[in-house]
Amino acid sequence: MVVSMFIALYATRLVLNALGAEDYGIFNLAAGLVALLSFLNGAMTLATQRYMSFSLGAGDRAQLRKVFNSGILLHLIIGIAVVLLLEGVGMYLFSNVLRIPPERLFAAKSIFHFMVVTAFFTIASVPYDAIINTNENMLFVAVLGIIESVAKLSLAIYLPYAFSDRLIFYGAALAILSVLLLIGKRIYCTRKYAESRVRKQELDKGLIKEMFAYAGWSAIGASGVIAKSQGVAVILNVFFGAVINAAFGIANQINAQLTYFSVTMLQSLNPQIVKSEGSGNRKRMIQLAMMACKFSFFLLAFFAIPAIIEMPFVLRMWLQNIPEHTVMFCRLIITASLINQLSSGLQIAVHAVGRIRKYQIIISVLLLLNLPGAWLLLHMGLPPFTVMLFAIFVEIISCGFRAIAARRLTGLKVSEYLFKVIWQALVPVTLAVGIAVIPSLLMEEGFLRLLITGLISSLSFFISIRYLGLTAYEQEKLEEMLEKLITKVSTRLKPV
Repeated sequence: MVVSMFIALYATRLVLNALGAEDYGIFNLAAGLVALLSFLNGAMTLATQRYMSFSLGAGDRAQLRKVFNSGILLHLIIGIAVVLLLEGVGMYLFSNVLRIPPERLFAAKSIFHFMVVTAFFTIASVPYDAIINTNENMLFVAVLGIIESVAKLSLAIYLPYAFSDRLIFYGAALAILSVLLLIGKRIYCTRKYAESRVRKQELDKGLIKEMFAYAGWSAIGASGVIAKSQGVAVILNVFFGAVINAAFGIANQINAQLTYFSVTMLQSLNPQIVKSEGSGNRKRMIQLAMMACKFSFFLLAFFAIPAIIEMPFVLRMWLQNIPEHTVMFCRLIITASLINQLSSGLQIAVHAVGRIRKYQIIISVLLLLNLPGAWLLLHMGLPPFTVMLFAIFVEIISCGFRAIAARRLTGLKVSEYLFKVIWQALVPVTLAVGIAVIPSLLMEEGFLRLLITGLISSLSFFISIRYLGLTAYEQEKLEEMLEKLITKVSTRLKPV
């Protein structure tokens, strides 16, 4: 995972230098769909994974095969619908809304078409992602992540030497990569998991209808995230042009890499949470959900604290050309992600119970408040980063709503959540931040200060969460998870 993160960040630098700020901004505007598809893909994976985990929890392999095959057909239908929707909305935006230089309009439309192709194959791969996650195969996830990162790095290295339009070439190459990744997942799953073999006779119309309703509501919630982020990108483009999208895209890229560890950890806890609900153990399910909130928050905070403090130097060291407003965008977007992690386990718990219609509608409406809020702030003449300040405000409200929804749907005690998650997460991290910021107040900016900040941040972080952030059970569970992961990796890498 560390290898994938650094490869992806270095590849971003190469792509930015090869395309230039304006073309990179166009890429992030037209192709930002791909980065944000992780939310849609993740939500639909959770939907399919829920049914798979329930089947495993009940020990029903026959039902698991039905879930997988029904999921294949379902996501092909969803993929086609998404393609039609994106093409219709996208062409309207290109023709009537977006500010793109006329000479780059064809390239922008071309890369958008390629990204729509990528969207289809990403959605089609959901059942395979779900069965990998259900079986808690984190090693394959890590290996596939490295392969994908190396492939994208190779594209970035070759990009300056491309004979055709670099922007169009890059989009086409990413679309081809998405097809190859789907093929790789299918081959692996077919050989590894017997239930992942496609059989028409395993289709269950009643199950497809049930999964469609559940996946549909999950997709609505995820679409709220996508519309919020891409909508903000469009609004920024309308007010400031394509260059501001480069800064916004870089910030989202950094945030995606920093949250990679948290997302992977949640993938490992998700099946346990859903299986607990499926076996009727609601108490353990809630306990695991609250633990997931803390673990994911701590994982992100570990990397985020030094990154936020030293962001100007990190960006100068990483990128040769830094678009204006990038530093502030990075700091605020990471802060919003930290707040989101505090309720990440509750989102899984609500999905595990299954009654998500009202929950998804309300959370989508809350997230979409970002659009009128961003438009109003920029219309008033305020600087671009204020849209992320408003996004943080909305994220805080959303976190509170998720706690209330979890109380109604799962029986979560909000007072217990406030103490065991919010208080025990924020107190040690606030203390660690207070200590980690000291070098930036006493030393000149540079590589030495970055190293010292990272060292002090790590030490203060581990000590504070050890004594203030984790209960004895959580420490035991964390050690168990790490030991299990190390054992699994060492066993699979052992020579035959």
